[in-house]
Amino acid sequence: MATQPRPMETSFKPKKGEPSVDDWLPITSARNAKWWYSAFHNVTAMVGAGVLGLPYAMSQLGWGPGIAILIISWAITLYTLWQMVEMHEVVPGKRFDRYHELGQHAFGERLGLWIVVPQQLIVEVSTNIVYMVTGGKSLKKFHETVCPNCKNIKETYFIMIFASVHFVLSQLPNFNSISGVSLAAAVMSLSYSTIAWAASINKGKQSDVEYGYKSPSAGGTVLSFFNALGTVAFAYAGHNVVLEIQATIPSTPEKPSKKPMWRGVIVAYIIVALCYFPVAIIGYWAFGNTVNDDILISLEKPRWLIATANMMVVIHVIGGYQIYAMPVFDMMETVLVKKLEFRPGLPLRLVSRSIYVALTMFLGMTFPFFSGLLGFFGGFAFAPTTYYLPCIMWLAIYKPKRYSLSWTINWICIVLGVLLMVLSPIGGLRQIIIDAKTYKFYS
Repeated sequence: MATQPRPMETSFKPKKGEPSVDDWLPITSARNAKWWYSAFHNVTAMVGAGVLGLPYAMSQLGWGPGIAILIISWAITLYTLWQMVEMHEVVPGKRFDRYHELGQHAFGERLGLWIVVPQQLIVEVSTNIVYMVTGGKSLKKFHETVCPNCKNIKETYFIMIFASVHFVLSQLPNFNSISGVSLAAAVMSLSYSTIAWAASINKGKQSDVEYGYKSPSAGGTVLSFFNALGTVAFAYAGHNVVLEIQATIPSTPEKPSKKPMWRGVIVAYIIVALCYFPVAIIGYWAFGNTVNDDILISLEKPRWLIATANMMVVIHVIGGYQIYAMPVFDMMETVLVKKLEFRPGLPLRLVSRSIYVALTMFLGMTFPFFSGLLGFFGGFAFAPTTYYLPCIMWLAIYKPKRYSLSWTINWICIVLGVLLMVLSPIGGLRQIIIDAKTYKFYS
């Protein structure tokens, strides 16, 4: 039975003239966003570190399965994103501003919280850790490309440089305040994706290119295939912040927020297709199974262009980090103010958000196994929240007739999503173990 989630009870009472707690929290403090905010927030959330790993995923999947999985993933995730947008205001006069609030409505107050919050936190925190690694790696590559004869600087230090930006940006209060950062990030993602596939065409098909599976054993090939499934899942993972983005759009009974939100989503998905398909297909065509897990590393020349692309990646993951961190900040601040009765204000925000940035920086410095991390987290956490949890919620809330078109499509998505969740972490874990054999801590 679908139930209405009660707001988290609080004994904190604002003083006269002070804003309410909900007017202070990041997700609910501003509701004046336009439809194009939804477009670039969704592009920033989705087109991330994943796009640069797609040619490598193609090399592990092969031509036929690779193209099929890219297209199927694009279609399924667009469908589940549409479901999320529709369910935002499924109860007249009520908005589900956060993923877990919708979960509580679908599954019950306690169960909904336990189903959604751990998965959402795993997704958002792991994305932030991977973005720390990506930002650091791209800064290091930029430095090496611009100054090949300079003294070698540890990757750890570049991750620290990247993190220093976030200690400042994380103090921006809500989604609307980071819209400028998000817009720059969205433009950068389209730009570096274009550079990646255009430079691959310019470089041309390599003379010794091979398209067969690289692993010498059948077992290794299968596990690499599983890891690639996780990489693709990671590339299509904007759903964890979609309700939180929609919460910033104004809504009335005459003009519900789903209309401008959906318009933004369509624009975002067209941009996603323009980024993903050319990079994956052309990158694999040019380099075959020797392509690196970051396509920009395979493209060594022209030096100035690759340096520019790496700096674009840095700017993009700065925006991406903030988009994924904002719901985490909202959860932290909700608990601190409503449960632990801290007074909302700058000191609380400064301390709590800085601790979070420092924690993701430390974990990124300690475990920078890039491709393995994508595969492991992609399947383990992104598959549920992106591929099938929206479908289960849809079935619980709308209860479509058994064997109807809606019922059938949702169950197909659920089965494919569960397979993805089970199989890809196995491949990702193997990749982490292989990388860990040769890894030196804080190198």
